[in-house]
Amino acid sequence: MILIDPPTWPAHGRLWSHLVSDASFAELHAFADRIGLPPRGFERDHYDVPANLYDTAVAAGALPVGSRELVHRLADAGLRRPKRPRRPQG
Repeated sequence: MILIDPPTWPAHGRLWSHLVSDASFAELHAFADRIGLPPRGFERDHYDVPANLYDTAVAAGALPVGSRELVHRLADAGLRRPKRPRRPQG
């Protein structure tokens, strides 16, 4: 299933949502392509979705969920790819 959280994440002068699949990356990429998200919007385990495309994603079948539920469902599916901690410089 495709999931999307509310557009509450600020970056680059906009608000953003996260789009994930709790089934597979293939499902996620196919859905993103269908709603016109560019491949560069994919980051490790999710697509960043600008607020103006939130309603488009929901209309296309993405299930609106809270951010915590989105992360839990992604982790439970074994698809979570967290950022690696940066090594200290010096």
